[in-house]
Amino acid sequence: MTTTSGPGTGFDTGAFDEIAALRAEFTRFMLQYKFGIDEVTTKISILQEEFAHLHSYNPIEHVTSRLKSPESLVAKVIRRGIDPSFAAISQEITDIAGIRVVCSFTSDVYRISEMLNRQSDLTLLAVKDYIAHPKPNGYRSLHALVQVPVFLSAGPVPVTVEVQIRTIAMDFWASLEHKIFYKYAGGAPDDVVASLTEAAGTAHRLDEMMEQLHQRVHGEGGRVRTLPSPLEPDDRLLERLRSIRATVA
Repeated sequence: MTTTSGPGTGFDTGAFDEIAALRAEFTRFMLQYKFGIDEVTTKISILQEEFAHLHSYNPIEHVTSRLKSPESLVAKVIRRGIDPSFAAISQEITDIAGIRVVCSFTSDVYRISEMLNRQSDLTLLAVKDYIAHPKPNGYRSLHALVQVPVFLSAGPVPVTVEVQIRTIAMDFWASLEHKIFYKYAGGAPDDVVASLTEAAGTAHRLDEMMEQLHQRVHGEGGRVRTLPSPLEPDDRLLERLRSIRATVA
């Protein structure tokens, strides 16, 4: 053991170095997941831009992301009795990095999911369809575990990201349900639970009604924009381009 002496006490530099190395390794571990969120969020942002400029409407309402805090991660490791190694944590805890995509209609949820699945550098690990098979409390959402390569200075690292895709109504219900259960510390009275379950059914019926209207108005086609996007040239610019092309020809 290496120590340095000061007035009255000794300082264990070996222990200090060990703590510093562990902290650096933990920071590197968490950064991988942060970068994984960045990679998948960029892919979704590209889809949003394409829909905004080339299609009749944008099915993605908004996107949020969340990186589990170190305190929450450590608490989950202890609660589940997971071996405190980074390899075991990566294997057992799959929601360290999370992205939530809120869509307009139920059909859009599956549409966005399919588009992400077609990305050649994303590997689909698992899917939990809580829309087709809702939880007992009425919770609905599509959860997809994807693995994305993060290219660091030492080489690529595969990172798991949980992507939750849901409609506005599903997100509205889930957000309020979480706040209510947080107030009761997970032990809400039976009548509150029953009311929340009934509210989930109401939100689902609203989704069904809006989906029917959506299909009635848009159908399966109608994806080409009729209004110009900010990136589209106006008629005067198009005429000028035609003149230039005719001159060159």
